[in-house]
Amino acid sequence: MKTTNSKNASTAKESTKDTTPRGVTKPKSSAASGLTELFEEALKDIYWAEKALTKALPVMVKNASSVELKDAIDNHLTETEEQIARLEEVFKIVGKKPTAKKCDAMEGLIEEAKGMLEETEFGVVRDAGIIAASQKIEHYEIATYGTLRQFAETLGIPEAATLLEQTLDEEKGADKTLTEVAVNAVNLEAAEIE
Repeated sequence: MKTTNSKNASTAKESTKDTTPRGVTKPKSSAASGLTELFEEALKDIYWAEKALTKALPVMVKNASSVELKDAIDNHLTETEEQIARLEEVFKIVGKKPTAKKCDAMEGLIEEAKGMLEETEFGVVRDAGIIAASQKIEHYEIATYGTLRQFAETLGIPEAATLLEQTLDEEKGADKTLTEVAVNAVNLEAAEIE
């Protein structure tokens, strides 16, 4: 009987401490509690990411040797600036001030791209690395904008969904362009160096 009572007492203590099951991350006090909040937090995240890209893309251009690659990145820089303006419009639609929140994923992808530059010599091998790093970034953006577009549709914000769809299409187009540059020139030239 004493064993049962001590078990009950320890169970009562545990239930007053923390009800988060073992292995489940306890949310911050500021955690999103609804889809609208999650949507707004994701907007802040990608807003930071796009602004960071406007600084990273010119570095990629300077380090590329392929004219086609330089053009592709320059074109995407122009698109990125338009995407930032589009995100600001989405913030306006949802009645929020455009605010950037550090995007750990994009920061990591940009750092990885910088590391790749340091690990390659100028020329087609570096170009192949720039394409690889850029496509990782594009795939992250495609995933993010696809999610944001779907959130906007679910939340009944069709104007925001349309703007996010436009950006999603541009990101897919940038990824396709990078693939074409890689397949039609850069990767073949880089392979010949072996």
